[in-house]
Amino acid sequence: MTKEADAGTGADETRAWDARLGWAFGLIADDPAERAAALAQLADAQGKVEDALGRYNDLWHLTLPPGGQEQWRDSVLLRAYERYVEAGTSSLPEALWNRPAGDIRTWPGLPYALLFLEWEARYPQEWTRHAKHWGTKQSLVRAVAVAGHGERVRAKLTDLVELVVRRAYRCKDREYLRVARAVDGADLRGRLDTAARSDDPWARRHAGYVLWLLDRPEVPNSLHVWQTWLSAEADG
Repeated sequence: MTKEADAGTGADETRAWDARLGWAFGLIADDPAERAAALAQLADAQGKVEDALGRYNDLWHLTLPPGGQEQWRDSVLLRAYERYVEAGTSSLPEALWNRPAGDIRTWPGLPYALLFLEWEARYPQEWTRHAKHWGTKQSLVRAVAVAGHGERVRAKLTDLVELVVRRAYRCKDREYLRVARAVDGADLRGRLDTAARSDDPWARRHAGYVLWLLDRPEVPNSLHVWQTWLSAEADG
């Protein structure tokens, strides 16, 4: 395939993602009404996924014995499964599952992975109520924690690290240390330094810890290391 054809395919895939999920950017809007509209669209999409999954499960039980090779030759069952997968491509978090192997920096779904993480960081209660999936959060944070992102993505990841550092700990937040190390630089360190001098005790501790680890890339981000660092800080 030529570079031109490859680029055309990527553009087509990007347009397809936008057509299915462009509305989801409303989930991180400042306007509550815009977020409410996006949440309503998400509920509709999730309902279609649930319906498709229910239909697939019904057919699965009708095509016994479970797991037999003959079962997977049933065209009706296979079509029901395809409809379930297709419904998931227009919903969150389902659209972010089963990412194809390859460079995430060129994945057309990357903007929506970042959206999902930003939604959790900015509006954690809405995210928890409508799309909580800690495994997806963890896998996405780990996946985006690579060097070489473009300027816009790097800026978004820097924003995410700052948001997470300044809030109370939530499940899987420790994975963001990987992102901090991947986008380490003057901008991130300046924000962390500001947070480390803020009035919020959690932000001070968390930002100080991340800065300490950035200076020690060989040190793992483990519970033991965190507790040891806290003890040392308390001892002054």
